[in-house]
Amino acid sequence: MARPSQNIDQRLLDAGLELLPVTGCRGLSARRLTEHADVNLGMFHYHFRSKDNFIRTLLAQIYDRMFAMLVIKAGEAKTPIENLRNALQVLAQFGHDNRQLLLRIVADAIAGETVAAEFLRSNVPRHLGVLATLIVEAQRSKRIAQVPLPQIFAFLGGSIIAPVLLGSALLEYAAFPADISNALENDVMSEQALAQRIDFALRGLTPVK
Repeated sequence: MARPSQNIDQRLLDAGLELLPVTGCRGLSARRLTEHADVNLGMFHYHFRSKDNFIRTLLAQIYDRMFAMLVIKAGEAKTPIENLRNALQVLAQFGHDNRQLLLRIVADAIAGETVAAEFLRSNVPRHLGVLATLIVEAQRSKRIAQVPLPQIFAFLGGSIIAPVLLGSALLEYAAFPADISNALENDVMSEQALAQRIDFALRGLTPVK
């Protein structure tokens, strides 16, 4: 049977990219998705068979695009510390651009949603593996302190991306005055603030002489 044209599968994925950060896995329904994409419900089942399979496909598309860039940037520079900086910038940008989606995925995984837990279990080790290689190379070049990898991961995650996710959660669920909300957006969650925290973090990992 010939595959229907009109890029309906991609239209559905584009609609999912708009809806999933709002609904999360639990709140997304095939009917809401097809209405948003202006696509017949039958075409959803033709292309994806089930909601879980659709979400797996969508999340894989989002993550794999980032991971491909991560691999490129991790080997682009001349020194281990520059490679590590580039990789952290890719991950930080991904977290910044997808912060609402990531919050929903983590919350769904904690709530027992299988597809969300599968996504985290399958993919978090992939980018941590790239980072681990870069960190070890930087340690061998004596640019980073000889600290266990889990401690470095905790430090980098807590100092670079955690403020973005926490800030996003606070902005969504807490009624802050405008000045506090603006400060979070501009001074904590902006791309400039991310770049600054990457500099701070790498400086903090410099071996003590």
